[in-house]
Amino acid sequence: MGHYTEPDFNKLAEICKKMRRQILMMLNQAGSGHPGGSLSAVEIMAVLYTKIMRVDPDHINWKERDYFFLSKGHAAPVFYTALAERGFFPEEELITLRKLGSRLQGHPSSQCTPGVDMSSGALGQGLSVANGVALVAKLDGTDSRAYVLIGDGELHEGQLWEAAMTAAHYKLDNVCAIVDMNRLCLDGPVDEVKSLGNLKAKFDSFGWNTVEVDGHNLEKVYAAFKSAMNTKGKPSVLLASTIKGKGVSYMENQVGWHGITPNNEQLEIALKELI
Repeated sequence: MGHYTEPDFNKLAEICKKMRRQILMMLNQAGSGHPGGSLSAVEIMAVLYTKIMRVDPDHINWKERDYFFLSKGHAAPVFYTALAERGFFPEEELITLRKLGSRLQGHPSSQCTPGVDMSSGALGQGLSVANGVALVAKLDGTDSRAYVLIGDGELHEGQLWEAAMTAAHYKLDNVCAIVDMNRLCLDGPVDEVKSLGNLKAKFDSFGWNTVEVDGHNLEKVYAAFKSAMNTKGKPSVLLASTIKGKGVSYMENQVGWHGITPNNEQLEIALKELI
């Protein structure tokens, strides 16, 4: 269950383009949502769900599966495209994002969406949940891994640093955090809102295996995940350097596209860029 072959990176690049098109069409139809931080995490999620995580859509509660927690819950669109790509529900359902009665809420809900292990939206909580699942896996003697995607602006939350201490203290080498370092948050540039300083030095000092990676380079993202899997005795964090709004020229590095959606004309321009 859930074991994958080595990547065909050309095919994976086409999947990423498709995911970006789906994200934009979903948000256009919904009329609300968060494009910038969804587009920045496409390569991370594509690699994770197609080539790294052990999951099985036909056995959602398989005890020895891997777990994923979207701590930056507003990036639900990229999460849903990854779940659809992996077969948790039909791709045709993506267009129902945020519609009344849809299984695809504006923020992930474990109550109604197949493959969602944690409801999220309130920031700062994902790593704590990942630690709990990882501890249970250790106690149960399974090799399940817990992955958590965190926004860099989310690192302003103190709970995350408490959780970082916990993961290191218990030597949770089955925890892998990914920081989507697109350097922009709702209120502006992350380091202008509150400087994060040297994140690698911080995580290193907390006792983590820290890997810096280009978050849009599929080969390097895959290698970083593999490196984390082979690290023993400490948790791993991938500091993924990304571009908010990646793939759409007028959205890239624009803080204004954190939480507004493209109109029909803007959608047409974006889709042409993603052929």
